Amino acid sequence: MTFKGSMVALVTPFKNNKVDEKTLKELIEFHIKNGTSALVPCGTTGESATLNYEEHDKVIELTIQFTRGRVPVIAGTGSNSTDEAIALTKHAKKAGADASLQVNPYYNRPTQKGLYLHFKAIAEAVDIPIILYNIASRTGVNVEPETFAKLAGIKNIIGVKEASGSLEQMSRIKKLCPKDFLLISGDDALTLPVMAIGGVGIISVVANIIPRDVADMCAAFEKGDLKKAESLHYKMLPLIKAMFVETNPIPVKTAMGLMKLSSPEMRLPLCDMMPENREKLVKALKEYELI
Repeated sequence: MTFKGSMVALVTPFKNNKVDEKTLKELIEFHIKNGTSALVPCGTTGESATLNYEEHDKVIELTIQFTRGRVPVIAGTGSNSTDEAIALTKHAKKAGADASLQVNPYYNRPTQKGLYLHFKAIAEAVDIPIILYNIASRTGVNVEPETFAKLAGIKNIIGVKEASGSLEQMSRIKKLCPKDFLLISGDDALTLPVMAIGGVGIISVVANIIPRDVADMCAAFEKGDLKKAESLHYKMLPLIKAMFVETNPIPVKTAMGLMKLSSPEMRLPLCDMMPENREKLVKALKEYELI
């Protein structure tokens, strides 16, 4: 399996506080039809923090089942407990996932040595391709480029979803790591700049609602059509900004409700948007001609 292009951080659709399996299947078909190159269930956008173990396993199983091998499935199986991350990752491998996405351990704020040992333990316990997920804004700790260089020496750690927001840091990762170590954007607004410094694509939030445009931008850059890629980048920017006017995935789930793609239902502590922010989101959706 190759991991590149527009990889969507799937929302988890709910109905009456239960996982909505029918809508999940419909969303997967929507993405495959519109050029999404990989599906990433149970990440931040998929509200993994409020899924119980049974639901977490089930969403991954269903995504693999509904995808039927047409695109890779990168299962979100990270945790701030190393043992828990190993257990979730073992299940994902058994279910047939093509790779695992491993977020920085959150809340307990390990040292760089602790981060290295955490990811190394998971990689050694489960023989599955692992993509690290560096997002200090949510976890309270940044994986430094030098730590990535060490982790890249572990055979099944194949890349990183980088959401630091720092192109300088991402450039250092590319410089220090082997050429085949994948740099994947974790910020929709930075996808094109990240690809320009050697990134292979995006694990995207906004692709939940505009999968074709995100896929087309990545494909255009890869083909060398920089004019088209740049045009799509600037077209999407106002909508991307609206996707983060409140904590992700509140805006994208609200947008999907307005677009009739799925219910906007979320689980506490996530809640409905503030009226003034909802107005900004509606304006952006109308300008993009999505509603």
